[in-house]
Amino acid sequence: MEYKVEDLSPVKKQINITVPVDEVNAALAATIAMYRTNVDLKGFRKGKVPTSVIEGRFKKEVYSEATQDLVNVHINEVIGEGELSPVSRIDFDGGELVRDEEFTYSISFEVMPAFDLPNYEGIEVEEEKVVVDEKEVDEVLDRIRGNMAENVVIAENRAAKDGEIAVIDFAAYENGEPLEGVSAENFQMTLGDKQALEDFETLVKSITVGEAGEGEVTFPEDFINPEFAGKTVTMKVTVHGIQEKKLPELNDELAKKAGGFDSIEKMREAVVESYKSSRLQLNKSQAQKTMLDSLLKTVDFPIPATMVDGHVDSLIQERIERLERQGKSVESLGKTPEELQAEVRPEAEEIAKTQVFLIAVAKKEGVEVADQEVDMQLHQIAQRAGQEFNVVKEYYSKNNLLFSLRDRLLADKAMDAIYEKANVTEVEPKKEEEKED
Repeated sequence: MEYKVEDLSPVKKQINITVPVDEVNAALAATIAMYRTNVDLKGFRKGKVPTSVIEGRFKKEVYSEATQDLVNVHINEVIGEGELSPVSRIDFDGGELVRDEEFTYSISFEVMPAFDLPNYEGIEVEEEKVVVDEKEVDEVLDRIRGNMAENVVIAENRAAKDGEIAVIDFAAYENGEPLEGVSAENFQMTLGDKQALEDFETLVKSITVGEAGEGEVTFPEDFINPEFAGKTVTMKVTVHGIQEKKLPELNDELAKKAGGFDSIEKMREAVVESYKSSRLQLNKSQAQKTMLDSLLKTVDFPIPATMVDGHVDSLIQERIERLERQGKSVESLGKTPEELQAEVRPEAEEIAKTQVFLIAVAKKEGVEVADQEVDMQLHQIAQRAGQEFNVVKEYYSKNNLLFSLRDRLLADKAMDAIYEKANVTEVEPKKEEEKED
């Protein structure tokens, strides 16, 4: 086999391959031998079917499989010898093997661009000091109190107000007929937190305990269930009672119940340490981003289209999932798929450029990602998703996501490698108004 590598662009290569007759015939013979071993044909003992019969009966399958097997062998050989690393699908251009004839074909794929890295050793970087405000700690403790609050009945003959909980039965009707899926009994509805439709809350706050009422409620145009989007219905409500949250005292007993702490001081210390840990990582990440942005401004290189397209798809999917969590649909954006793609493409190009740069740094620094590190990351993903590790790994494998996961881990390691060689100076944290500027 002979081959020639051709540069179609700085990020795309084509390899033209010529296979001599003897290698073509050997590939066909190997595939036919496999068929002879495994096939059962009436009138012949297994493994004794003549070559001419196999080739006559299974010619289409034999020639197709022989071609595919030979091409796969060549791809691995050529890529290995040329130390090439495809970042896209490998496209094949050619026909099938023909006995006693030379076989020529080509493969093409995208690769990382070649460029000179800037000198990043000793680069000046500022990282904000970790500061935890007592007000922040108090807010966390207040949330803990709120989570452990008890609902207490308000024995007053009146309507519920914001900040209180109305215990209600409700059902929606359209043209006098009940709407399936829009009803509940003894539902505890917290008022004033904007979790329910505004028309619905207004109706509930107009009804006295022990009484019933009804009113029109309009669903928003971008409501997650398209069946109700933009629809106006009649909501019938009965208010059974009003409750309020009774906050527990901020004392040692609360600390024990909330997290098994010996005292409220120990719980406060744990909150402070949690803040410090997360803020340390956040401040480091922000400093690294600033450092990386300054380095990226000093280099220019082409980016493989496959990488950009992949990030475009990921960003759009993230936006769809975020909308769904907000109870909205992607249609609520009022944009075509093409408009969405154009909107996120600049961000996708920035992400891809960062990825290419950091992978180049990783190669220079000799940084690698072990299989165990990939598995560890998959374990964390599975734990967050509440799924089994094997299920998550199989999903990533089937959807060709393992390579992108490995590249992300490699990029993180490369970032740390640059940061370790940087001259990092601790500075006082900026005030909120300075951050906004």
